[in-house]
Amino acid sequence: MPSPQATPGARVLVIEDEADIRHFVRLALESEGHEVTEAATLERGLIEAGVRRPDLVVLDLGLPDGDGVDFIRAFRSWSSSPVLVLSARSTENDKVRALDVGADDYLVKPFGSAELLARTRAHLRRRNRHAGADEALLSFGNIAIDRARRRVTRDGEQVHLTPIEYGLLLRLTSHPDRVITHRQLLQELWGPVHADNAHYVRVHMGNLRKKIEADPSRPRWLLTETGVGYRFSPEGPVHT
Repeated sequence: MPSPQATPGARVLVIEDEADIRHFVRLALESEGHEVTEAATLERGLIEAGVRRPDLVVLDLGLPDGDGVDFIRAFRSWSSSPVLVLSARSTENDKVRALDVGADDYLVKPFGSAELLARTRAHLRRRNRHAGADEALLSFGNIAIDRARRRVTRDGEQVHLTPIEYGLLLRLTSHPDRVITHRQLLQELWGPVHADNAHYVRVHMGNLRKKIEADPSRPRWLLTETGVGYRFSPEGPVHT
């Protein structure tokens, strides 16, 4: 198996009140050349974020002076840098709540360094190519999307998508490696009145995969985050 694609050294802010976990995360990130700043509280995390302008935030939700969700809300008011949540809270509702307010990913404790670093690499790659995310042409595998002409091809042949299918594909591919929740997709494509009808998304995603994926039952590009939503991975599933 080829080694993971390296990402340039980045500024990473780790907000975690448990010193042992902070130390573990710091060592893992520094092993890949990243510059790491630590904070043990919500208040300190906000100060460091404002001063350091991190390329990535690794965030615990259970902080001694507040909820990490409040950090995400404040951070998202001025920064689009990815936020990777680390938390012992493992329910789908906790994941959806954090992702809906602007987190990019969610890793449940306990976790290994290999998975942490794989997710970190994916989000830093997304950030590095974000400047080109709005370009008219996008391709992955044998799929090409021409945003200007609203045209999708597979192996050079046009793929006929419904407006909803095209909207799903465009939303996911515009934010590679980021988890998009059912609620976010429903609000954008169907409107707020359908925000709780997750089965709408599942049906249309199933149809979209039949047209995009070589094996819809084992998707390579349009990945499911069980009970939460979907993720577009331009390089296929992350292996840890």
